[in-house]
Amino acid sequence: MTGSRFRVGIIGAGRISDLHAIEYLQNPLARIVGVCDRDAAQARSKLAAWGIPDVAVEEDVDRFLAREDIDLVEILLPHHLHLPVALKAMAAGKIVSLQKPMCVDLAEADQLVAAAEAYDRPFKVFENFIFYPPVLKARELIDQGAIGTPLSIRIKSNPARSATAWEVPPSASAWRSEKSHAGGGPLVFDDGHHKFALAWHFMGDPEEVHAFIGDTEGPGGMRFDAQSIISFRFPGNRVGNLEIVYSPDMELVTRHYAQDDRVEITGTAGVLFINGGHGRLGATPPVTLYRDGQITTYDVPSGWEQSFVLSTRHFLNALQTGGAPVLTAREARQVLRFSSAAEQSAREGKAIRLAF
Repeated sequence: MTGSRFRVGIIGAGRISDLHAIEYLQNPLARIVGVCDRDAAQARSKLAAWGIPDVAVEEDVDRFLAREDIDLVEILLPHHLHLPVALKAMAAGKIVSLQKPMCVDLAEADQLVAAAEAYDRPFKVFENFIFYPPVLKARELIDQGAIGTPLSIRIKSNPARSATAWEVPPSASAWRSEKSHAGGGPLVFDDGHHKFALAWHFMGDPEEVHAFIGDTEGPGGMRFDAQSIISFRFPGNRVGNLEIVYSPDMELVTRHYAQDDRVEITGTAGVLFINGGHGRLGATPPVTLYRDGQITTYDVPSGWEQSFVLSTRHFLNALQTGGAPVLTAREARQVLRFSSAAEQSAREGKAIRLAF
């Protein structure tokens, strides 16, 4: 760290790096000093687009981690590389922010939790949805008692098509179709991490999970794990579900992935609706509250990129003040246990009881 700025190295210059870079480029607590990717031309293209073309590019992760001018690394690699590269980053003494999901399975996650909790520097697993402004507003309202005690959460994940979506390189989809690289399906395990994190964020750890996971053809011949439904039970007679439906002929407006996300949280005294995530179905209010026969809407920022900005900002502030990151390695394992239980339930055709 030089002065009051953390020197940031980004490992992986894929599609999602554009969103991770935003806050590092504008926050006075940080500056990007290097990018590592085996495709050096792609890394240089990203740096040019970010307005920092003179930043160094490295193709070898070991040489990159050996650099003394990097304090913090943002690891944005395929899932099967998360554990080995995160362990190398800790061995090199770096502050670590690791893209979700933390690992491909719980055995790997246990290794990473042990290493991170024995490490004397901060370690974070990056999860942005719980920093999405409509989610933050909903959490604020719940904490104020707006719906009483939450009793259930319903989450809808709805991939579709969009003429305005960003371009996703075929290589980014290819590795997600390989279980050894991805750990699970692209919608339930990978993108589903966000949804399981939301359920965990609002309701806590589940005690039972039951899932049906379907299979259908997505764009470009990619296999989607849809249509799917995952049900969960929480302590205190509380419940929830995640429904994943691919609508190939439905058009969405989005600047990112062609997908809409919707959440409904019902409490003892009211209901909260969170609309939008990656994309949007029309001009629905980001947050709607029903209470005492009245509807109240809340107009908060709803660009998906804001969730990345606020997640990174929270981490940088935590580094500055000594606060805890979100997610810690142990919290990330709780979310992974949640999503892994869904995969296990679908394989075994039975409900999975959980112990955290």
